[in-house]
Amino acid sequence: MQLKRRFDAGEFAILAEMEPPKGVDVSTMTTCALKVKGKVDAFVVPEMSNAVMRMSSLGGAMILQSKGMDTVMQLNCRDRNRIALQADLLAACACGISNVMAVTGEDPSFGDHFQARSVYDIDLLELLGAIGNLQKGKDMAGIELSGAPQFLVGSTVNAGAKGKSPELVVEEMNKKIDAGVVFFISPPLFDLSAIAPFMKRVDLKKAKIIPTVLLLKSLGMARYMMRNVDDVYVPESLLDRIQKSADKVRECTQIASEMVTLLKQEGFSGVHIATLGWEHKLPEIIGRI
Repeated sequence: MQLKRRFDAGEFAILAEMEPPKGVDVSTMTTCALKVKGKVDAFVVPEMSNAVMRMSSLGGAMILQSKGMDTVMQLNCRDRNRIALQADLLAACACGISNVMAVTGEDPSFGDHFQARSVYDIDLLELLGAIGNLQKGKDMAGIELSGAPQFLVGSTVNAGAKGKSPELVVEEMNKKIDAGVVFFISPPLFDLSAIAPFMKRVDLKKAKIIPTVLLLKSLGMARYMMRNVDDVYVPESLLDRIQKSADKVRECTQIASEMVTLLKQEGFSGVHIATLGWEHKLPEIIGRI
């Protein structure tokens, strides 16, 4: 439970996203993870992010755990009913997975199986309540368990939400805290000013805020995010910096490393590094911190 120890000690935690494969060949996933083993406190294993069918988060996390690496298993309300969600949580704990992250899940229409039907048997707060009940030794039907799981629970917070008052975002976050959430991962952050109104209203003694540092892959990607991705602010100065660079990929990697360092200096509880398929760049990003 490296991640929990970091949080308990008040130390800066490094999380890295490690996407499971679309298939059964896990060699790339495990190779990339092993290259930064000991430098990353926990690998966040998404549960079919963007509604794209992949190996489950539970499966991916179990494989990384078997290699001696701490993981954060993500689970969402989109794909399973309350029975299956509770079953996966019990299986996760029994397999040594002690960190979980509850999310809503993107609509299937955005993914590669757009004909799929969403489940949403329970909402996010109900899922968090179910996790809390399991830890108290009972399932959602009130039946006692033979051994209760224990988890470090995380979720998301839209710290830079546009068109939504920071007070409302904090209010929603506090409801999750009351439901047992300890740490919160934010959307990609490229400029601290984008979340300043939110941070002024947050009690960092109550919640661990973990901003996402997203590795940009090109100038085109940066421009696309600036124009099309809601609630993510990409400053013009960043675009200019990438455009003027002779080696744009290297510059993007440097930008990610600098953001991690800045967040550590600003007193955040940790950082979540997302590379969107470029997990092979993790050693370079972390090596520059």
